[in-house]
Amino acid sequence: MTTTLETAVRPVIPQDIARIVISPKSYTNDDVIYPALAWLRENMPLGVAEVEGYDPIWIVTKHADIRSVEVNAKLFHNADHNPILNDRASDEFMRQINGGSLRLISSLTYMDPPEHAAYRSLTASWFMPNRVSKLEDQIRVLARQSVEKLLSLEGECDFVRDFALFYPLRVIMSLFGVPPEDEPRMLKLTQEFFGVHDPEEQRPEMVADPVAAAKMWAATLEEFYEYFDALSAQRRAHPTDDLLSLIANSQVNGAPIPRNEANGYYVAIATAGHDTTSSSTAGGLHGLLLYPENIAKLQADPSLIKGLVDEAIRWTSPVKHFMRNATQDTQLRGQTIRAMDRLMMCYPSGNRDEEVFAEAARFDITRSPNPHIAFGFGPHMCLGQHLAKLEMRVLFEELLPHLSSIELAGEPRFVETNFVGGYKSLPIRINRH
Repeated sequence: MTTTLETAVRPVIPQDIARIVISPKSYTNDDVIYPALAWLRENMPLGVAEVEGYDPIWIVTKHADIRSVEVNAKLFHNADHNPILNDRASDEFMRQINGGSLRLISSLTYMDPPEHAAYRSLTASWFMPNRVSKLEDQIRVLARQSVEKLLSLEGECDFVRDFALFYPLRVIMSLFGVPPEDEPRMLKLTQEFFGVHDPEEQRPEMVADPVAAAKMWAATLEEFYEYFDALSAQRRAHPTDDLLSLIANSQVNGAPIPRNEANGYYVAIATAGHDTTSSSTAGGLHGLLLYPENIAKLQADPSLIKGLVDEAIRWTSPVKHFMRNATQDTQLRGQTIRAMDRLMMCYPSGNRDEEVFAEAARFDITRSPNPHIAFGFGPHMCLGQHLAKLEMRVLFEELLPHLSSIELAGEPRFVETNFVGGYKSLPIRINRH
């Protein structure tokens, strides 16, 4: 790719900091990634990363700048290049297998105006608060079943592997109408989809391949498509009232939506709707354990669970980045951004911005206001945010009253990813009332 970043004067980020922010491995250690992001906010809030093997990119670390870019979807596009940061070799592999295009999946993430608005509107009303609130009873049943299973493991267990991975998966799959027996397959594919850089998630035949991440992502995507093709055909032949049926029978510009766009919708909801919520749930519990004064506050006032949910999402920030590209020359924080320059929106950084959040590293369920940007901002703001908050609120309402004590039983482990991910393991010791 020919870059437009070769300008005479530009702030170039020190190599050690740039590598940390771009490297998937950095996000497995809060003591590595957050100090690097803090250094950038303080010293170079908008700078250029020049890391070998990658295109030069602008790193956007301030809350206000991320919002400014996100809100202007005409000036800053998602999909003229790639809305997810890959190295050059991986992008080239994607082009080779996809007719020269980087748009391997036709999801909302890869769409710009006016296409984005047309497809987003298909399900927007389904995810509105008044519609989502009607699902609370159904979700509470699933939460109670999941909590009872967790409590049956009284003593030591892994909150992620024994619990947090499965509850949001069951919620999403139930809304899709996916059979419960297919949930393990969906979980495996989701972990592979977001864990392409994690050696523990990579398929054995791909570990030593320099473009293993790109190959695994493409292979996982094709498995998702094969699975959802069959379900989509069923829903067209026999429509039901579930979310999958709504998408399968939707039309854009008077015609049924194509296979790639339908599957893009299914995969985005099945993966992001599950993985981000499980990470935030684990993060919420971890935050309570690290800052136990919050537990006393919850015991005194259970209505604070709503604050717990928002703080868990801010503090965890499961979505690490999305990319944008400028469509024309513009200015941001006094810097000249050229047309087709690429920008990396660092959400964990924006959500720890000291200008917006007092004691930003602290987990505080009474934080108010809490204007986090973990769901993005502007036209691309997460469709499923109200569903995710409902799932988490109901879960903690069902779980916390049953616990007489809870403590860490080991060090948490995190997925190696610079895109979407969070906790891989959270060992805990619990006692129930």
